[in-house]
Amino acid sequence: MKKLLALALALVMVLGAASAFADYKVAFSQIGQESDWRTANTDSIKAAIENHEGWELIYDDAQQKQENQIKALRNFITQGVDVILFTGVVSTGWEEVLKEVNDEGIPLILVDRLPDCIDQIDYVAAFGGDFVEEGRRQVAWAGEYLKSIGRGEEEVNVVIMEGTTGASAQVGRTEGNLAAIEAYPNMKVVGQQSGNFTRAEGQALMESWLKSIDKIDVLIAQNDDMALGAVDAIKAAGKVPGKDIIIVGCDSVKAAFDAIVAGDMNATIECTPLYGPFVVEAVEKLQAGETMSKEIIHPEEGAFDTDGGIDLGTVVSVKAADVIDQRQY
Repeated sequence: MKKLLALALALVMVLGAASAFADYKVAFSQIGQESDWRTANTDSIKAAIENHEGWELIYDDAQQKQENQIKALRNFITQGVDVILFTGVVSTGWEEVLKEVNDEGIPLILVDRLPDCIDQIDYVAAFGGDFVEEGRRQVAWAGEYLKSIGRGEEEVNVVIMEGTTGASAQVGRTEGNLAAIEAYPNMKVVGQQSGNFTRAEGQALMESWLKSIDKIDVLIAQNDDMALGAVDAIKAAGKVPGKDIIIVGCDSVKAAFDAIVAGDMNATIECTPLYGPFVVEAVEKLQAGETMSKEIIHPEEGAFDTDGGIDLGTVVSVKAADVIDQRQY
């Protein structure tokens, strides 16, 4: 009888210990699915959480609307989640709701796009691309490439296709684009407008530019989806993308690699979406009671193009065809 009681007690203790982590609720507020990059980012994070023993994913797709994200964050609070992963569709307007998250004592992990109130809120970790550097690399690639083909002194007209206005990726990449272009006096910006990070809007904007701007030599597109939409518009206008108009994208999705190999794009600057491993490490440390640095973590990222060898100061480009088989997204 004593052995049975001891066995039963041990079983209760084991089940109790297991249940302590069985319902650990990890909530994820994602901005939407505006691009191939975003889809890969979502898939990476969702898979990491869903495949982790003892974690339950609570996911919300905001469909590119800030009001949907604010509602989702408040719903997460009501549901009593254990941790919130947050990517903001724009950088402003989060102070009130994120302070509500703080007031409830729910740990907050910032992913990809960071709010401009980051210094006014409490968060346990932050991870994202160096958007300013990515924007700088886009223009530096174009400028150095033009030099390599003997066009370094020729006056060239540049259009900058921006992402969603107010998004931290748009703000940072635009800052980097404009700062870098000062080092190339032969490059003149003749068009600068948002394509909202989508292929359809990138195509529509390029169609408009081709009708209203007499000469376009270089397109700087702040993500690959907009660049790929622009490729369709350029072809429809009877021009040759990659030759008549040099095209530099950003994100380095597989479709951009395909376009570079086909000659339709010239380069893409990397911004990895594969945040799943970071999320797992951060949440595990949180569960273990470890304190993490508040420093924003930037992954190592490269640049990929038609031939490789373009020196951007901080990185040298790699030929896309040589590494296309290694791409995971």
